[in-house]
Amino acid sequence: MQQVYVVADNIVGPLGSTTRENFDQVLKGNSGIGRQENAAYAAAPFYGAMMAPGQLERYTAAYPVTGYTRFEKLLVASISDVLQQTGISLEDQRCGLIISTTKGNIELLEQTPEGDTPPLADMQLYTTATKIATHFKAANQPVVISSACISGLVAILTGKRLIDAGRYDHVVVAGADVLTRFVLSGFQSFQAVSAVPCKPFDAHRTGVTLGEGAATVLLSKDRGHASFSLGAGAISNDANHISGPSRTGEELAAVMKLALHNSGLQPADIGFVSAHGTATLYNDEMEAKALHHAGLASVPVNSLKGYYGHTLGAAGLIEAIISMQAMKNGVIIPTKGFDTPGVSMPVNIYNTLQQQSSAHFLKTVSGFGGCNAAMVFNLNS
Repeated sequence: MQQVYVVADNIVGPLGSTTRENFDQVLKGNSGIGRQENAAYAAAPFYGAMMAPGQLERYTAAYPVTGYTRFEKLLVASISDVLQQTGISLEDQRCGLIISTTKGNIELLEQTPEGDTPPLADMQLYTTATKIATHFKAANQPVVISSACISGLVAILTGKRLIDAGRYDHVVVAGADVLTRFVLSGFQSFQAVSAVPCKPFDAHRTGVTLGEGAATVLLSKDRGHASFSLGAGAISNDANHISGPSRTGEELAAVMKLALHNSGLQPADIGFVSAHGTATLYNDEMEAKALHHAGLASVPVNSLKGYYGHTLGAAGLIEAIISMQAMKNGVIIPTKGFDTPGVSMPVNIYNTLQQQSSAHFLKTVSGFGGCNAAMVFNLNS
């Protein structure tokens, strides 16, 4: 099997426009989550990790993005930074492009005056992906991954498989989503939005906090100066419910086991697990059970939702990048918002920064429709 390396990465969001800026903020314990009071989003105040007014415009000032939506600007800013870090170009026939998102340009729906027909063509995910590909003069047609909240990690796994298969030598994998009234009202209809900043795995957790942002990784068959490589990954679907996760956690555990087995690793080899940890009652309970079924109950676990909120199609990418930086720096990021254990099968969660060297970590994600994914990330020696 072809070894695949992560040769560049980027995060754009409330905490900064580069991976370094974001990781430094997380190390300091700072969060992008804040109290939002904007009637365009909701009648009552809510907590969310949102870009400050003018922040995205500053990040994209150097790029030709006049007329672009916030979603498109996020992608341009993130992809541009990654391409500038290497000599690899999307104009190369051997370089692919994958875009991960759950809702894409859904903001156009609520920007359409009542009674007018919304620009349905511009809201198609592939239309936006093609626009981004054209922006970068990409030689190949983009691939769109939209698989609920596992989209970002599935996009990384898909990029790895395309390189493994010899289709490309390099793949740019980018994910983004924006926090909109549509998205917020959808989660509120499930009564799944916390009235306070989210508290993953905590006994007093009451739901998710939403966020927005973008992230990109550049995968390559060439190691160069890469600090990280990709292990195996796997995907499952428990078909339990359109929005509720499995009650047993066995299906998520299955992909955890597959990712470890196909990477040639045992649970004891994993330095930490970067869990999905949305802070909903059912998700965190399911994940705790899955960790036990997979033999990972004693391995350190964290959730990064307390720093970024749930960024949907960008979550798997953002959290994998922060976790790679944590592994490189010999730390385990604490779970912000966690104080009191609140799952029936205890897991090893910290709320303080831990100094620990790791050669491998496991990233897990779960989403609506019962989808689950897990993937191993390695620190190159």
